[in-house]
Amino acid sequence: MATAAERLIEFLAAQGIDRAFCVPGESYIALLDALHGHPTIDLVVARQEGGAGFMAVADAKLTGRPGVVLVSRGPGACNASIAVHTAEQDAVPLILLVGQVEKRDLRRNAFQEIDYANMFRGIAKWIGEATDPEQVPELIARAYAMAMQGVPGPVVLSLPEDVLAMPCAAPAPPATLVRPAPPAAEDAARLAAMLRGAERPVLLAGHALDTPGGREALLAFAERWRLPVAVSFRRQDLFPNDHPLYAGDRSFGTPPAQAEAFNEADLVLALGTRLTDLTTQGYAWPHAGQRLVHVCAEPRFLGWMFPAEIALAADARAVIAALEGHAPGPVPAGREAWIERLRALQTADSQVATVGRFNDGVVYARVAKLVGEVVPDDVIVALDAGMQGVPFYRKVAWRPPQRLLAPISGAMGFGVPAAVAAALRHPDRPVICSVGDGSVLMTGGELAVGLARGAAIKLLISDNATYATIRVHQELAHPGRVSGTDLANPDLAVWASAFRVPVMKVESEADLPGLADALRAPGPLIAVVRTSLQAVLPTPRAVPTPG
Repeated sequence: MATAAERLIEFLAAQGIDRAFCVPGESYIALLDALHGHPTIDLVVARQEGGAGFMAVADAKLTGRPGVVLVSRGPGACNASIAVHTAEQDAVPLILLVGQVEKRDLRRNAFQEIDYANMFRGIAKWIGEATDPEQVPELIARAYAMAMQGVPGPVVLSLPEDVLAMPCAAPAPPATLVRPAPPAAEDAARLAAMLRGAERPVLLAGHALDTPGGREALLAFAERWRLPVAVSFRRQDLFPNDHPLYAGDRSFGTPPAQAEAFNEADLVLALGTRLTDLTTQGYAWPHAGQRLVHVCAEPRFLGWMFPAEIALAADARAVIAALEGHAPGPVPAGREAWIERLRALQTADSQVATVGRFNDGVVYARVAKLVGEVVPDDVIVALDAGMQGVPFYRKVAWRPPQRLLAPISGAMGFGVPAAVAAALRHPDRPVICSVGDGSVLMTGGELAVGLARGAAIKLLISDNATYATIRVHQELAHPGRVSGTDLANPDLAVWASAFRVPVMKVESEADLPGLADALRAPGPLIAVVRTSLQAVLPTPRAVPTPG
């Protein structure tokens, strides 16, 4: 008879899960055994549970299926918790399987025991725990459904090690997912009428369009209805950035003129987004005087911060499909001028200043711009959190099928594991990763996992010897009082050489043509870029005289 662990793996394989990520632990030996020589599920062994979790999050972003990560109890689950938070913030389906203490020791403060219902409450969509082997098939089916339906997110399943190894007679159930509901016919008609009459509309595209076919549906919808498109925080790859209808993104650092223009919209169609704080810039947009239609698959995100004229608990693609039966009608007189205005503002913001040189290194925005100019249409770019990622969002013209993997949560350490997952998922596509000197020593060791499997990742390390994002905030709040943000780095080129791949140093802008050639060439690469800190610091402010 199959064990509970084997039933669990049987269910995952039946759903098309073909890869899982882990750091091995004795508390789930039975699961590891169930995966031994499995014909369809590849087990990727990471070096740290946070890295394994980030790989699973990135893999889920690329496939649309839940990322699966296996960790041991206690320390393993704690390390993996960063990925659970990232999946929740990023609206990504993730299944965290935690090997737990034996059933007899539950809630007795046993070695490495944690009550995961308490630990993950608030960041996981659902938490379950098996206390009998016959429960395991039901619980993994429930976990899968919860991760996928509505707004996708992370789930946690605690599995006592003895329960996993026990025989299980219960068969693996079929997966049951809620079919996305289309909007009511009258709501679709109302929305069509609002779109026809709006002179200054903005379509805000969010996570629900980051699905197979979602980008194509968004593009066709925007073109048919002549709607300028803005994207939510760090989702620039949802819409071709060189398209006349692309209006930019809603995130940190929106230029004042662009923010002012968004405030003048007479209709905001928030399509497949939760309208979180960064996209709305502190819950300040759409403002009270703007008409809002909010579409989100889960009702709990509707109406609590932004009263909407129409609030639809529906799938974004279903709303687009419902409007196919409605004619756009003639474009209002002022809309073309509105589209051109938004486009001009976005185009101006995408430029990199050509003046100004800094003696402390290369302006990293020029590196980002270079990447955008030399990479092919099928590139996957993984970004870490931090100042090095900022120019990639606004200075690179993303165009599908290019993919941008970035942590909506702002989690440092995401970049390298995400690049590894991307290279394993798409070995035929070029993968570039940009990471700062702070992040690369957090999870950069996961590069070894990819290289051991032949991944040809190109890694760009921005070396400015500081936690630059925090330093910028520090200079704004406490000018000249540097505290806790400096880094004493090792020789990162020497560190990089330990991976036995080509390594190059970019010390000045004279080295950028060589970097361009290296990015175009096949095979892996690590480039250490001496990056200007002065180029990103705010203009110094006068410090008040004491007394």
